[in-house]
Amino acid sequence: MSSCPLCHHETVAFSQDKSRPYVRCPQCFLVSVPAAFYLDQIAEKAHYDCHNNDVADLGYQQFLSRTLTPLIARIKPGAIGLDFGCGEGAVLSQMAVAQGIKVVNYDLFYHPDTQVLSQQYDFVCLTEVIEHIANAQALMTQLSTLLLPGGILAVMTKQVPSLDKFNNWYYKIDPTHINFYSIETFQWLALQQGWQLEIIDSDVVFFHLPKSPV
Repeated sequence: MSSCPLCHHETVAFSQDKSRPYVRCPQCFLVSVPAAFYLDQIAEKAHYDCHNNDVADLGYQQFLSRTLTPLIARIKPGAIGLDFGCGEGAVLSQMAVAQGIKVVNYDLFYHPDTQVLSQQYDFVCLTEVIEHIANAQALMTQLSTLLLPGGILAVMTKQVPSLDKFNNWYYKIDPTHINFYSIETFQWLALQQGWQLEIIDSDVVFFHLPKSPV
C-alpha cells in the first residue's frame, strides 16, 4: 500500500471502482487515491477549464456563502484574507469585497502570483480545493505559515461517507479529487497542529489558530 499523503502512515485498502483504487489511513483517517492515478497538470487544468464558476451565477454565490457568511461573522473589521485555489473566476473575493472585506486571490493555474504566498492573513479560504491537492502534509504546513496568530482557516469539502455510501459516491468520480477528508481527519489535524476545530455544517469546517504561537 502507499503512504498517507497527510501523515505518512501506511494505508490500507478501502474501496475500488472501475477507474482507480482508494486507500484509507488508519492513523489520520484520510481516504486517498494512490499517486499512480493522479492526472498530469495539463489534464488537470483541462478539467478545470470546463468549470463555469461565474460571479453572476447566483446559485454558485449561494454555495460559496455557506463558507463566507459564517466566516465574516467571525472576523474583525479590516481583516484581510486569502482565497487559496480561487479558480478562474475568483468569485469568493468579489463577494467579499461587496461586503467590505478584502480577499487576495491565489490559484496555481489561474492566479499564480506566488508573491501573495509570502504574506500572512487574518483568514484563508479553501472552498472545494483541499480534495485536489496531492501533498496534504505540505499543504497544511504552508497554510499554517499563511495565517496570522488567531487566524481562521475555512475549509469547504464534501466529507467521506460510510464505506457502503462511498462505493457509489458521486464526489469521488471527479478525477481531480484525490484526497477525501472526514470529521475524524479534521479532528486529528486539529490535535496535531494545536488548532481549534469548529464544525460549521456538513461540508464546512473552520480551524481557529491560537492567538499566540504554540
